[in-house]
Amino acid sequence: LPARTEETLFRHFCEQGMAADLASYSVTGTSFTDMIQSPPKSPRYSYGAARETWEQIFGHALVQAVSSAISIAGGAEPVGGQNRKRSTAAQRARDWFVSSYPLLGALAATFELIEEPTICGRLQISIAAVSDYGKEVYVHPAAGLTEAECRFVMAHELLHVALRHSMRCRGRDPFLWNVACDFVINEWLAEMRTVPQVGLLLDHSLKGLSAEAVYDRIVTDLRRFRRMGTFRGIGLGDILDAPSASWWATQAGRDLDAFYRNCLAQGLLYHHEQGRGLLPAALIEEIRALSQPPIPWEVELARWFDDCFPPLEKVRSYARPSRRQSSTPDIPRPRHLPAPLALDGRTFGVVLDTSGSMDRLLLGDCLGAIASYSESRDVPAARVVFCDAFAYDAGYMQPGDIAGRVKVRGRGGTVLQPGIDLLERAVDFPKSGPILIITDGFCDHFHVHREHAILLPEGRALPFTPQGKVFRFRRP
Repeated sequence: LPARTEETLFRHFCEQGMAADLASYSVTGTSFTDMIQSPPKSPRYSYGAARETWEQIFGHALVQAVSSAISIAGGAEPVGGQNRKRSTAAQRARDWFVSSYPLLGALAATFELIEEPTICGRLQISIAAVSDYGKEVYVHPAAGLTEAECRFVMAHELLHVALRHSMRCRGRDPFLWNVACDFVINEWLAEMRTVPQVGLLLDHSLKGLSAEAVYDRIVTDLRRFRRMGTFRGIGLGDILDAPSASWWATQAGRDLDAFYRNCLAQGLLYHHEQGRGLLPAALIEEIRALSQPPIPWEVELARWFDDCFPPLEKVRSYARPSRRQSSTPDIPRPRHLPAPLALDGRTFGVVLDTSGSMDRLLLGDCLGAIASYSESRDVPAARVVFCDAFAYDAGYMQPGDIAGRVKVRGRGGTVLQPGIDLLERAVDFPKSGPILIITDGFCDHFHVHREHAILLPEGRALPFTPQGKVFRFRRP
């Protein structure tokens, strides 16, 4: 072919077609092209922020490439983009946290800062992201952030790790949970410093709400919030994929989690001692709550039983006198017994998900805990209903029978509403009796019109917002 311009060859191929022998003249073969021209998944700037022209972006990249080449030639860095001694805006922001901001200084010193364009492009990072498992903070150098903007972005990512947002997901949608956490963190940081001009999730109507409360709000409008963009990009969470909940239960996971919690707790103490400025009250409350050890699900369930079944009041009774004293055999002594009719209606219902997806070992642990709590709270019997796609009424069972061998019926599909309706309409079940629902979360929406609680395995979630208390259990 004669030497022509790209436009001339393109028009020639469009009008006359391309010869078959030219199809193999490609560095990638006949099935692929060496230029990927798909549109970017997320714009560099959003939410009304100013865009840079392609000439400005090219100029910044050219300056970085020349600086990297000079550093390689001088031996300052072995590979392009890996010069840790080069003073970039992100490096200066990280050094500022270590030297001047003790709240996040320990975390900033622990995490490795990665500003490699190739790695950020492979991970689809538009501005920044964080990995709590790998102890890495990613900042895309092409974002063109100033030092003040880098401080905001880095504080945002470090707070994701310090507040354990990846562990608190608990079966929720990861991206929507990430968006909810972004709203909360950005509101705190906006109170402390100027908002950067890179576009971020900020809604003052959500001020004062926790991440869990914000999540419950945004799930009501999925079509809108699915299009939201984090610092990583539109539709992508800036908390990179974390290991499963089972890994955090291992010794290495517990040690890493305890390290992050201690860093934040000690940082808050040093921040107040050195007088480094005021912090939002909600952030301080969140840090102090995170410093407390989590309450086991057995303790939470015991509190629920205490609320539903207060201790029995004992009265003096001469119906069955106690042993008389030898010194005064003619004086009868009363006994302290529960008040008459105190045990009437002192019961609760158990709706047990017996579908095929329910783990029998977890099922046994829950039944054992329910039996022990029932016996300690003077509950003579509980109404048990097995439910898969149909409700099987097992009647009233004593705590000893529940703790023993129980014949479970079902192991089919999962529809819990028939079991709940059976208890609510039962003539021999108290109108004020609470209901305890044990399920694995793979069920349809159900309605309960009285006091109730739900037992869920760790890491699972219901397909709707529950009205009663939710306790998450796991095997030790």
